[in-house]
Amino acid sequence: MSLRDIVKDGDPILRRISRRVDNFDGKLGKLLDDMRETMKHADGVGLAGPQIGIARRLAVVEVGDTYIELVNPVIVAKSGSQVGQEACLSVPGKACMVERPMNIVVQYSDRFGKQHTGEYSGFIARACCHEIDHLDGHLFYDFEYKGGYRQADKK
Repeated sequence: MSLRDIVKDGDPILRRISRRVDNFDGKLGKLLDDMRETMKHADGVGLAGPQIGIARRLAVVEVGDTYIELVNPVIVAKSGSQVGQEACLSVPGKACMVERPMNIVVQYSDRFGKQHTGEYSGFIARACCHEIDHLDGHLFYDFEYKGGYRQADKK
């Protein structure tokens, strides 16, 4: 396993929509292992492909004893609401309040291409949403909560 450099805010890759992962091979497994090691070394709870310079739809999330490898994830259901502070390994020194769903259902593949459906609540749901946003070119502060509306909703 190897540590990867974490891309910082301002790099255009963080604003690109990531492409699907089509090859489920040993290279993907090594990449996911590297991502987990990099995330842990940086004291993060999640890391997405674009954050290490790879515009592919993959992310890792680890909260407590739960570790998830999300390949080509899609949120298929969400309910409830939670507002909490978020930060990001790609945006050092910035944190803000963000509204997220309390509960989500995510369909995704694992490193071998096997399909899974996961139901997540609370902080792990927040972390999954944050990482999936990276895959669509969004950063957490795009959705800064301003006491009743999301900043991204302002026109």
